[in-house]
Amino acid sequence: MPQPQLLNIAPHELQANSWNTNFVSPDNEAKLEESIKRNGLFKPVVVREVDGVLEIIGGEHRWQAAVKLGLSEIPVVNLGPIDDKRAKEISVLDNARYGADDTLSFAELLKSMGDANELQSFLPYGDEDLTTIFSSVNIALDDLEIDGNFETSEIEEAPEPPAAKAPKTHTVMRFKLSLRDAERLTALISRTQKAQSFTDADDLTNAGDALVHLLIDQFDVKGLQDQITDRELDTALAEIAE
Repeated sequence: MPQPQLLNIAPHELQANSWNTNFVSPDNEAKLEESIKRNGLFKPVVVREVDGVLEIIGGEHRWQAAVKLGLSEIPVVNLGPIDDKRAKEISVLDNARYGADDTLSFAELLKSMGDANELQSFLPYGDEDLTTIFSSVNIALDDLEIDGNFETSEIEEAPEPPAAKAPKTHTVMRFKLSLRDAERLTALISRTQKAQSFTDADDLTNAGDALVHLLIDQFDVKGLQDQITDRELDTALAEIAE
């Protein structure tokens, strides 16, 4: 393949290919335009030479946004006269992503960039997406640890006068999940919190109430809620501790 050339070219000198499968919703088109307004077109459009024409094989939506915004020139990477098979491979790769974000680190990164309203204006995430991502910082399921005996630790309370010390009512259960399972459970808990209005207590208690609600619903579906005896629970906990 020829050496790629980085050029600045007027958008009207390019043309789209006939096989691009990547669809962008009108809402995300607006976000893409806002992104270009904020940060410029920092990712070049990828093209090839076909019969004297520069055909886009990567970045068609960036190109369309540039045209709509009236940009006189855009950065382009010209790969030269490559064949259809290679062009289609590169087109798919341009839209692909090999990695996956660490949930907690990604949430912290987004929070450092601004609030949800600002981020939604130029990132391809909706309100529900950001709520799920941000909730992982508070719930932090994949950052918890489990010990060998499945013990629980009590929430530490601030010192109180001896005569007014309130009874402890909650514990923090400690367990570890894979990143993928943590993302799924975090999303389920976040949606359940919204649906059942678990919002009156602190974040951990709200998340715990939502998790219990999910589990009870599951027992109800299977008809098991009133069938699990204390002895069966003790046996199950003993098996976990082995």
